[in-house]
Amino acid sequence: MQLRRKDVQTVEMQMGPMIDMVFLLLVFFMVTAKPIKPESDISMALPGTVAQEQSLEIPDEQQIYVSPDGQIILNEQLVAAPGDVKMPQLVTILQRFKQAADANKSQALVTLNVADDSNHQRIVDVLNVCAEAGITGVTFTAPTDDEG
Repeated sequence: MQLRRKDVQTVEMQMGPMIDMVFLLLVFFMVTAKPIKPESDISMALPGTVAQEQSLEIPDEQQIYVSPDGQIILNEQLVAAPGDVKMPQLVTILQRFKQAADANKSQALVTLNVADDSNHQRIVDVLNVCAEAGITGVTFTAPTDDEG
């Protein structure tokens, strides 16, 4: 007796719907994931100059008077005693003046008014302070009758 074999049906898994499902999941995760920002794309605010609403009156130049005894007077204000070679107060004022002139896109000018019998080393000290502050526009003027 011969046994009859039944037709065995093979079960096939359909790949089309599975591929569709994988693509749907891939699209879902791509849309919901937040992309990582590179460091160059991170926005940060650096300190800088702020635009002013009102114009600020800044003098065009600073007047420095070198007296015969070695005192340094900036715009009628004593800023250095005769023995003070470094003149930190004058350096600070001139640096701020230079920064303000740069912010206004103008040149920082300093006029030296030197008494006739002033020490030349004191004049060189003032010029060194101007160079330390970054000011290159330095001019000399003759002393007036009321100062010397």
